[in-house]
Amino acid sequence: MFVKDFKRIKNLGKYLRREKKRLFLIILILIPVAVSGAVQPLLVGQAISVLKGEQTFALLNNFSSNNSIRFLIFILLITVLIRLLFQGLQSYSIQAVGQRLTARIRDDLFSHSMSLSLRFHDRMPVGKLLTRLTSDVDALAEVFGSGAVGVIADFVSLIVISVTMIIIEWRLGLLLLVTQIPVTFIVIWLQSRFRKANYKVREELSQLNADFQENLQGIEVVQMFRRQKLNGENFYKTGKLYRSAVNGTIFYDSSISAFIEWVSLAAVALVIAIGGFMVSSQSMGLGTLTTFILYAQRLFEPLRQLAERFTQIQGGLTAVERISDLLEEPIDIIDKKRISNSFYKSDDLNDNLGEVIFENVSFYYKKNEPIIQNLSFKVLPGEMIAFVGPTGSGKTTIIRLLCRLYEPQHGKIYIDGLDIKDIPLNVLRKKLGVVLQDTFLFSGNVADNIKLDSPIDDRKLEKICDDLGLSSFLRRLPSGLKTSLRERGGNLSSGERQLLSIARMAARNPTVLVMDEATAFMDPSTEATLQRDLDRLLEKRTALVIAHRLATVEQADRILVLRKGRIIEEGTHFELRKKGGLYSQLAELQEKGLAEL
Repeated sequence: MFVKDFKRIKNLGKYLRREKKRLFLIILILIPVAVSGAVQPLLVGQAISVLKGEQTFALLNNFSSNNSIRFLIFILLITVLIRLLFQGLQSYSIQAVGQRLTARIRDDLFSHSMSLSLRFHDRMPVGKLLTRLTSDVDALAEVFGSGAVGVIADFVSLIVISVTMIIIEWRLGLLLLVTQIPVTFIVIWLQSRFRKANYKVREELSQLNADFQENLQGIEVVQMFRRQKLNGENFYKTGKLYRSAVNGTIFYDSSISAFIEWVSLAAVALVIAIGGFMVSSQSMGLGTLTTFILYAQRLFEPLRQLAERFTQIQGGLTAVERISDLLEEPIDIIDKKRISNSFYKSDDLNDNLGEVIFENVSFYYKKNEPIIQNLSFKVLPGEMIAFVGPTGSGKTTIIRLLCRLYEPQHGKIYIDGLDIKDIPLNVLRKKLGVVLQDTFLFSGNVADNIKLDSPIDDRKLEKICDDLGLSSFLRRLPSGLKTSLRERGGNLSSGERQLLSIARMAARNPTVLVMDEATAFMDPSTEATLQRDLDRLLEKRTALVIAHRLATVEQADRILVLRKGRIIEEGTHFELRKKGGLYSQLAELQEKGLAEL
């Protein structure tokens, strides 16, 4: 466990390299803070020795009693001011380092999460991922900030106090130090129990966030089907498990604090008992006893703070474990080290005509449950291919594989004679224009959602929309292209969102068009108006179309009929109708209004 924790912290230590100077300053400040704290009990003890006429520092022998007391009070005031000043500077520096670390780690986590394949995101609930990006990162900042630096500060204080005690009276000093040994072992045991309890808290918090996020995303379904009560009961159960886990950490945390408090009181009592005997036997002065009573209290103060900081660190180590697991998650879909540059040479469509080949491609989400089996087909440049088949036949999976959102387990996919694995991802996806049935829109304005990463000015964007016949739609919007959109385009209808999706595709000027029921949510008149412009957009471009409407499928040069990930029929609309196979049956049912293709 400790070896793994050390490796994880070492791997995350790269984030501290930029903070070397500030960290050096923080560690340097620890020395005056620790020394000033250790000197204060000694000064109080010397003041009592002066009042009792006992032996004091040689320096005080040159002063009268009143002047000695004034001198000691002045030095005590100086140490208090020094400690306050340097502690304030230390606290500010620690928090500044922690916040910068938090920002860098969160940025890397976000970038890494965005680079992970859909296979990872399919199994990772959004709420759990958000927990790692928020509360886990905050807990990690405490480890690098107040936790780790605080531990060093407490160790420095312990060392300075221990050395001072041994120098003043080695017998009492050694006695107090020996009591630290069993206390340390018990605290370590309690901390290991706290670590396990804290990990459970993080897991339950992740589930709580996942449930909350899921219900908010599905609020329409929740309200429509009156699931509020049932979902509320399920959420209450999740919250109850989280509360139970938190109670476990509270138990161990309070046990540590209470244990150290009792030991601290016992140590003071022991010092008073033994020191009192030594004072009465005149082997030690009352001032020295007073000094050791204060040291006994201060000796356990760093230990108490260490226990509290170790609680933070244990929570942080749990966060380190979860964050490291995410950062160590391999990125499945990456560019090869040596990739083809042929797509960089020109954006002219005549150079890259858009030939698509699937060669013996097989794919599954779960083993022994194949979605696509040994699939092979060729799409000629400029050809329009339609995929037809029942639900679960693998139509959408073909699109995802072509876009390299997933990698096939077997077989290869080519575009213009190049394996798509040899094409840089940014180039591949620039050459593919994808319109999905469910259009996702970001918060922002209409223009930003159409352009995305395309460097297009507003004048050219308006021309693209005009060519697609979207001018009337834009005029209906309050501010045209500058109209602000709510989350997921909530202030637009489903059909309007699809119109923006098609404009988004046209703005990228792709070589290959991929459309998954691109006009599913449009009314017949809008679809008819847009269809002419889509036909013009399809000219000189390869198109892979998934459609359930007969009118769209009829226009295809070829139709591939899929079932269970295999092509069972291939041909034009009229050829397949004559065969009387699955396509013919689906077409007849749709004509009667009983089914979709």
